[in-house]
Amino acid sequence: MAKAPPQTIAVQVAARRARFPSPARVRRWVRAAVKRAADVTVRIVGEAEGRRLNRVYRGKDRATNVLSFRYHDTRRAVTGDIALCAPVIRREAARRGKPLEAHYAHLVVHGLLHLQGYDHQAPRAARRMEALETQILAELGYPDPYPGQ
Repeated sequence: MAKAPPQTIAVQVAARRARFPSPARVRRWVRAAVKRAADVTVRIVGEAEGRRLNRVYRGKDRATNVLSFRYHDTRRAVTGDIALCAPVIRREAARRGKPLEAHYAHLVVHGLLHLQGYDHQAPRAARRMEALETQILAELGYPDPYPGQ
C-alpha cells in the first residue's frame, strides 16, 4: 500500500459565536481534496476580518464566503491558506436551504481546488472545477452542491 503524502493542515477559528465544523472534519475535507503533500491553513473568520481580507486582496469592500491564498504549488506539494467567513457561510446555507456542514465542506473543497490552480472564470474551466467538487463531495457523502445546473 502506498504511503500517504505528508500533510500539515492547521485549522484556526477566529470567529465568535459561530457554528462551525470540528477541526478533524475540516482536515478530512482537505485530505479528500488534496492527494499530494500539502501545508494548508484553514481559518474561520468573522465578518470584519472577512471583509478586510477581501478588500485588501481583491479590492472588494464586502465579506465573501471563501478566499484562497496560494503560496506554492508543484506536482508534489501545495501550500496556501483558506479563509472561510462564518457569518456569510451561515447566511448562504440558510438562504439555499443547505445543511451548514455540507456548505462548509463544499467551500473547503472549493478553496483547496483554487490552491491547486483550478478556477471558474471561463465556462469550460468552471464546468471542470464544479465536476471535480461534486465528485469529491459525493465521495465524502455530501449532495451535489450544484443541483439543477
